[in-house]
Amino acid sequence: MSEFSAAIQQVATERGIPIESVLESVESALATAYKKDRKEAGETVELEEITVDLDSNTGEVKILKDNEDVTPSGFGRIAAQTAKQVILQKIRETEKEVIKSEFETQIGEITTGIVFRMEKGMVTLDLGKNRTQGVMPKGEQVPTESYRTAQRLKVLIKDIRESPRGTEIVVSRSDPLFVSKLFEQEVPEIASGVVKIEAIAREAGSRTKMAVSSSDEKVDPVGSCVGQKGVRVQSIISELFGEKIDIVLFSSITEKFIASSLSPAKVTEVALDKEEMRATVMVPEDQQSLAIGKEGQNARLANKLTRWKIDIKGATGVFSSEDAVFGGATKEASEKIAGVWDKVIAKVAKEAEKEAEAKAEKKKEETPEEEVVVEEKPKEEIVEDTKSDEEEEVKDLPEVSEEK
Repeated sequence: MSEFSAAIQQVATERGIPIESVLESVESALATAYKKDRKEAGETVELEEITVDLDSNTGEVKILKDNEDVTPSGFGRIAAQTAKQVILQKIRETEKEVIKSEFETQIGEITTGIVFRMEKGMVTLDLGKNRTQGVMPKGEQVPTESYRTAQRLKVLIKDIRESPRGTEIVVSRSDPLFVSKLFEQEVPEIASGVVKIEAIAREAGSRTKMAVSSSDEKVDPVGSCVGQKGVRVQSIISELFGEKIDIVLFSSITEKFIASSLSPAKVTEVALDKEEMRATVMVPEDQQSLAIGKEGQNARLANKLTRWKIDIKGATGVFSSEDAVFGGATKEASEKIAGVWDKVIAKVAKEAEKEAEAKAEKKKEETPEEEVVVEEKPKEEIVEDTKSDEEEEVKDLPEVSEEK
């Protein structure tokens, strides 16, 4: 093997580029060098007019025009100097295409990299494929995580972009999809499609809420994600350096889904304003702080998970996931909440009144006329009795969340 052939082989191997592609780059560079050489000699040559005959074994070059050897004397030295930069450029372009074709199909998937540089808030990782580098900008990092050189990390391939440094693979650890993909790797039922992640909300480094469903009634989606003795979810928590994860049961019934989204708090009633996409929930006094969460986090995540604005109403005030200020709901918001409950109460009262009248009429038909006695309850009592029944029904909602 000649020195030229060995050099071509080395470049192709190190860069992960096909040898044929490297040779094409060299031939193209030599044609450009010949055109430049002839221009300096006062001769105009079009690239289409010439053919570069490159012997890949010896490195010998011939320039052919109409099948005639027109290689100028001393061209080898000139060509080598001129072609060097062009060859490097062609190699970079080919390398870029190799990276794109390899990683474009992996966007949204997890890979493993090793941290080898940290500067100006940017973490650079070696992704181990043809010396490909992954960059994790500040916004894709988890605020509570500390990174160090030589640290092995799982990351989500998020994007491919061009920069002055070349083609960069943008990776993330803060994206909610990263957590979804970790569960897909850890839970066979998710990978097979039996269990589905319906929605996920995340405050990276602190807490994640995830709603799951099952296409097989025999498979418990929450239990599948948690694993026996919590082994599956604990594995993911470890990868996330202790980030808390709430796994709740998804429901197509909005009231149930909203109730479960506030887990671990227990909700007694849910009233919906579908036009405003606003839910007002009632919680017992001892559950209100749990429903709100530290600095409103539980309510915020429930809002992101369900995509409903959630107002938590308890004995000590109203908390809105929209403005995240306990007891600080605006007058307009308070009026909206009150309006929702007024509508609910009016509807319940009307239905209860109809039901009472129907029962009385039926009793009247079954009882001799002289014995008919109808005791009417005040409207307020009907509302209170029916409201109590409604509360009991909501209390019977299944506990659909499991916090880990």
